Amino acid sequence: MTTWMMRTLLAVMFAGVVSNAAWADNNGRGPQCDESTLRGEYVFTATGFNIVGGVAQPKAIVELIEFHGNGALTVLGGTVTINGNVSQIAPGGAGNYTLGPECNGTLNFIPAPNFSLFVERDGRSGWMIQTNPNTVFQGTLTQRK
Repeated sequence: MTTWMMRTLLAVMFAGVVSNAAWADNNGRGPQCDESTLRGEYVFTATGFNIVGGVAQPKAIVELIEFHGNGALTVLGGTVTINGNVSQIAPGGAGNYTLGPECNGTLNFIPAPNFSLFVERDGRSGWMIQTNPNTVFQGTLTQRK
């Protein structure tokens, strides 16, 4: 085998190893997520329904949440309307969240409600869907600038 053929073969094999390593590391989609992906203030907006006695009651929320980057969060306030009744969300509520390498996880306000959480790899935005029974409620999470 000639020298240039050997070099070409080695270069192709090396490129394949590097490429496979990148693919194995998050399938080449960029940085992985963890709880530190979410840090700072975010606005959560959502609409949907609570099901009460088999009847859908409309629900909407605009809420300000501070993510601490370590799995803990604090509610900074907001407004919610359920079946036309508007109320303010007091600051000081708490919760926790998990976020795995694929940028999905859970968010649980204490004592409730609970959500599935999906975020962009840069942590600037995401989506949440409530997982409690008798609810159809989903919305977006957007980092404040």
